[in-house]
Amino acid sequence: MFSQNKSEFVDGDKRAMFRAAAIAAALGPSGLLLPETAYAQAGNSPPSAKKAHKPFELRQVQAGELDCGYVDVGPRNGPVALLLHGWPYDIYSFADVAPVLTNAGYRVIIPYVRGYGSTRFRSADTPRNAQQAALAYDMLALLDALKIDKVVVGGFDWGARTACIMAVLWPARCKALVSVSGYLIGSQKGNIAPLPPKAELAWWYQFYFATDRGRAGYDANRHDFNRLIWNLASPKWAFEDDAYDQTAASFDNPDHVAIVIHNYRWRLGLAEGERKYDEVEQKLAAAPPITIPTITLEGDANGAPHPEPSAYAKRFTGKYSHRNISGGIGHNLPQEAPQAFAQAMLDVAKM
Repeated sequence: MFSQNKSEFVDGDKRAMFRAAAIAAALGPSGLLLPETAYAQAGNSPPSAKKAHKPFELRQVQAGELDCGYVDVGPRNGPVALLLHGWPYDIYSFADVAPVLTNAGYRVIIPYVRGYGSTRFRSADTPRNAQQAALAYDMLALLDALKIDKVVVGGFDWGARTACIMAVLWPARCKALVSVSGYLIGSQKGNIAPLPPKAELAWWYQFYFATDRGRAGYDANRHDFNRLIWNLASPKWAFEDDAYDQTAASFDNPDHVAIVIHNYRWRLGLAEGERKYDEVEQKLAAAPPITIPTITLEGDANGAPHPEPSAYAKRFTGKYSHRNISGGIGHNLPQEAPQAFAQAMLDVAKM
């Protein structure tokens, strides 16, 4: 999940996190605004969003430091949508988004992030680095490898941060942006300041990952650990076991634990990044504006720490709109409200 910023937490977000935590405890250890979709108004996810999906046909391509696993569906001559997942999720968060976009004529690319699924490092000597700049450069390398010039990019969680960074660093390659929970670019310096106690509690897993015990615990229990995160982050989403298990298979990647742990330790300044990204990280630390057309989204039942939309609206200086998605929609918004996410992708390309 994304980097925290002291000024961006509100009491409502904290209360939502505590409600989610109580539910998890009961579960045990194991400018444009469209109307919400019918299922959102009814307070229910579409049935397919709760179940496992027909497996995607995967492709592999050597892209930068990675042998990247990805989905590539839709017409080859269509405009391209790049969809980016976060932690602890995977490509199946977009299983119901992709058909909407392909039916509209889009070619849809959904990559496994480094440390997930079939994506592998090409060299054993490459640092298992998950700082924000490294993840963004992975996506640039993927576009270059596939000879794709420009995309509409959308994502949530880690994927939203990567999408925001792409929009800042390479606006010529990004036609438009959809970002769940808004502007998520962070910095180590920005994470130095402590948060109020209740907000710190919401980041309990980040502190766990900072310890050797936490790394060992995540490695040993990643299946149950990440299911707990799903329950905390989406407390009203009644997903089925097979839907979670389909995604959980991607956590068996040999580099998964190293990537997750480094991501959170790097944010707190407890792990080094790579020097080649120093200049880029310095630029990102200044919170540069995003100038391309953007739609941000937020679910009304997001149990993960997230900023209030008013805290980031001014960071989008191009054509911009925010949409609140109602109906008990949590953190995994593309999977819980796929029609709303897909519609945002289609609409932002026309802004």
